[in-house]
Amino acid sequence: MLLSPAPSRSHHMQVYADCPMSSNIDLLDEDDMESEVCSVASGPSIHFAPSVATSATSHDWEMRSASPAPSMYSVTSSLRAASYRHEFGRGINNYSEVYRLPADDEEFERLDHQHLMFMEVMGKYPPPLPEILADDTPGVTKTCVDLGCGSGSWILDVARDFPHCSAVAVDLVPMQDVNMPPNCRSEVDDINLGLQHFYGAFNVAHARLVASGIRDYKGLIDEMVQTLRPRGLIQLVEFDFRVYDVNKKPIMPSQLDEETPWVARWMNMVNIAVEQRGGEPDAANHLHHWLSTHPNLEETVYREFWFQTGPWKHGNDPYTARDNRIGAMMRDDILAFLKSGRPLLLSNGLDIAMVDELEANAERELIDAGAQTYIRVQNVYARRRAY
Repeated sequence: MLLSPAPSRSHHMQVYADCPMSSNIDLLDEDDMESEVCSVASGPSIHFAPSVATSATSHDWEMRSASPAPSMYSVTSSLRAASYRHEFGRGINNYSEVYRLPADDEEFERLDHQHLMFMEVMGKYPPPLPEILADDTPGVTKTCVDLGCGSGSWILDVARDFPHCSAVAVDLVPMQDVNMPPNCRSEVDDINLGLQHFYGAFNVAHARLVASGIRDYKGLIDEMVQTLRPRGLIQLVEFDFRVYDVNKKPIMPSQLDEETPWVARWMNMVNIAVEQRGGEPDAANHLHHWLSTHPNLEETVYREFWFQTGPWKHGNDPYTARDNRIGAMMRDDILAFLKSGRPLLLSNGLDIAMVDELEANAERELIDAGAQTYIRVQNVYARRRAY
C-alpha cells in the first residue's frame, strides 16, 4: 500500500565538516533537542555554491533557509535522529515516502563497494569532467554537486581530486564520512522539492541511481540543467530495476513462470514497488532521449554497461576472467540489495512469507551462479549550451 506523502515542510540542513553521526538512532523527544551538541568547524575559506532561494513542490512553494557562511555548524542528537526512522530492522530516511531504501551503515557499505565496481567498469569520471573542473580561471571557484549522494563516495572523490573546487553533497540524510574534505559540504534536502536555490551555481551536476526516489525524472533533468553554468556538465547513471536474460532481453513480469530466475522475480517486485511509491523505475530507458532532445543541452553521449549477475561465464581467457570478476562484484551488490529491498517490499504490503521465499531463492541462485543473467546500467552525460 502506498503511504500518504508527509506534510510539506522545509528540512534544508547543511554540514560543512565531519561530525560523527549514527544512522541507527531511534527518534528522540523534543526535550533532547539541545542535548549532545556536536559543533564542527570548517576548513580553509572556500567559496561555496549558494543555496539561497526558494524550492517548489507540485503543490506549493516553500522557503528554504539561506546557507550559512562556512564557519561553524552545530548538530544535536535529535537533529541527527530526526533524519531516520526504523522500519523492518533498517534505518530509513524520515523525509521522503517515495524513497524507501535504507540509509544506514549497512547500505552505505554496499554503496561504497558498488562505487568501486562502477569506477572500474565505467571509469572514475566522464571524460569531460577533469577539464571542466580544472583550476584554470583566476578568481573563479569551480563547483560540483552530487544529488542523492548516498554514502558520498563519488563526491568525496571529486573533492579530493579537485581540492580547489567547491563540492556539495545532497541527500535525504547527512553524509557521514569521518574525513570530509574542507572543500566539501553536506546538505540534507529532498530534491523532489526543486533546485531553484542552486540555479546557475555549478559546473558539474551528477546523479546516480536515484530514480527510485524521484517522482518526475524528466523534471529533475530540467532542474539540474538550470543549476549548471554555461558549458557545465550533467551526468546521469541509472538502471531500470530489470534483470536481462543471456541474450540481453528484459525478463518482464508477463514472462514469469517456474523457470524464471528468482533474481528476476525479486527485481520485478522491486520495480512494481518503486512505481507504486511514486518513483520512476524505468527512467534509465529514457535518459538518452531526454538529454539528447533537451533544448539547453548539446554534445550528448550515451553509454550502456552490461554486468553479469555472477561469475557464470566459462573460459580462462583474460576477458572472461575479468567479466567473471566484475560479475562476482555485482553478485555481492545484489546479495546486499536483497536485504536493502525488504523495507520497500514489506511496507508495500507484500506478505513476509513471499518476501522471504523470493529473497532466499534469489540468494541461493546468485551464490550458485545458477542463472545466466545481466543487469543493464545506462549512463548519459551532456554539456549545457553556452547561450
